[in-house]
Amino acid sequence: MERKAQGRAARAAMSTALGVVMMFGGALGAYAQDKTEITFSYLWGGAEGAALEQIIADFNASQDKIVVKGVSSPDMTKQLASMSSAKGAFDISDNFASNIASWSNQGILLPLDEFGIDTSDFPESVMKQLVVDGVLYSLPIATHNFQLVYNKKLLDEAGVTPPTTTAELAEAIKKLTKVDAEGNVTQLGLGLTDISAGMKTLGYAFGGDWNRDGKPTPTDANFVKGVQFYYDNVVAPVTPAAYNKFVAGFGPYMSDQDSFKQGKIAMVFEGEWRAKFNTEAGMDWGVVPVPGETPELLGSTWVDVSTMFIPTNTGNKEAAGEFLKYIVSPPVMEKFSHVLANLPGRISLASSAAYDDLPNFKVWLDAMNSPNTHGLPPALYMAEYNADLASAFDSVLQGAQTAEAALQAVADRTGSYSQ
Repeated sequence: MERKAQGRAARAAMSTALGVVMMFGGALGAYAQDKTEITFSYLWGGAEGAALEQIIADFNASQDKIVVKGVSSPDMTKQLASMSSAKGAFDISDNFASNIASWSNQGILLPLDEFGIDTSDFPESVMKQLVVDGVLYSLPIATHNFQLVYNKKLLDEAGVTPPTTTAELAEAIKKLTKVDAEGNVTQLGLGLTDISAGMKTLGYAFGGDWNRDGKPTPTDANFVKGVQFYYDNVVAPVTPAAYNKFVAGFGPYMSDQDSFKQGKIAMVFEGEWRAKFNTEAGMDWGVVPVPGETPELLGSTWVDVSTMFIPTNTGNKEAAGEFLKYIVSPPVMEKFSHVLANLPGRISLASSAAYDDLPNFKVWLDAMNSPNTHGLPPALYMAEYNADLASAFDSVLQGAQTAEAALQAVADRTGSYSQ
């Protein structure tokens, strides 16, 4: 009888304990369900993706209301398809400023003004790309500008001092270009690893602009001068045929066969990400501001922006907004941009010691808030315009047209662009 009583007591105690566990378990389950889960789909992978996952983990640990799930998805076509559907696959993502105008026009970007984000620390050249018709649609996580990167060894061998004016640049190109007895180019004084970026940079160096007051200006006299400068000083002296044959032999960008790493080009207009690659590749290299036609134009360049946005089809805009504010906050932006060897999107971070371990990085940092650094306007026609400019640049490099004729042909097409 005593064992039976003990058994009944034990079962009663177990039942009570189980009830307590179930009660607290249910409460914990309810608590877990109270958390809002959002998906952050990002285009990065590798070390950059790992850095983002750490940022996500830090955010999740910093509060108890939101859980962010990170997904590496570098497919931009898939990204756009998700944003265009009734119910998207993510709540926050990243892309580039060049898409902001088109996406806001399609109604697939959530306006961000309601989140009360202070944008005063973001450069004007950046903000003009992210605001469409007075509405803020995206925020910078990193920025990029182009400066003149050079191979110290090749310049020293040729007795060339890094140029500060376009006249000095022309002279340096002449001394740094080499052709063998058969007329084959063996070294270019100035190369273009990104043709459009390089040509546009030269346009700014001469005081030109390919887009003024929200309208395409491909025949801007000084922009034309910049494009023609490249042909006259780089292509024409070696002939278009020899130039294009040489360029066709370039290896993959930022690989062991990279043209700048291999010493095939002595100078190039490049973005800040080159600092990390060049250093890890063991190169002896330097960088100076883009030479200007006049002293006032020294450092003339343009800025591109890696942005964060929220699609309109998110079901969790408040939670996505909280994470957005977190990821563009100064300490998080600093951490992420440093991992990528990209420039931050905040003026206050330009003087941060966090970037001191990136050789020569200060030249790019100093350009962040320079009046000579130009932002690209958010315009619906930009994709079509850029494609037409790329075709025009190619025509010039092939020797088929002068810069004036090629860019006039672009101007003739601008009337049909979407506005």
